[in-house]
Amino acid sequence: MQQINYKTPEELQFLTEKSRQETASFIRKLKKKKPKNLDDVVHELHHEAFDSFSCLDCANCCKTIGPRLTNKDIDRLAKHLKLKPSVFLEQYVKTDEDGDFVFKERPCPFLLPDNYCMVYASRPKACREYPHTDRKRFLQILNLSHKNCETCPVVYEIFEELKKK
Repeated sequence: MQQINYKTPEELQFLTEKSRQETASFIRKLKKKKPKNLDDVVHELHHEAFDSFSCLDCANCCKTIGPRLTNKDIDRLAKHLKLKPSVFLEQYVKTDEDGDFVFKERPCPFLLPDNYCMVYASRPKACREYPHTDRKRFLQILNLSHKNCETCPVVYEIFEELKKK
């Protein structure tokens, strides 16, 4: 895989939109074929990508999308900040249109100017797992991952590499 360079969310949205039909067709083919080695291929690309790309140079996810917060996340973050969960909820959290807990604001209220996370050790599960390109059964999250191409340069490049294979 080639060196991955930072791209703004606007650049990624443009590139993703430009290749949307091609990528959607590719996803349909993958779902139909169900390649047994897909996880291995994606995991290898994930590790190659993150060997040379630092999320600290990007933080697009922290700036533009909000994680779904579980009750465990809320308790862990509240404890980290030495707040009661009810106070944490009132101060930082809202319920979105799907009924999920999310942060009230974007960028993330815990993102520092240097792209470090001030609650990194206690960050939500969704943040810990993002961009999900190292998870098992990648086939199940192809549509989500295609959406993540609009935010994460690594996911975008992984899809581009997959389409070449």
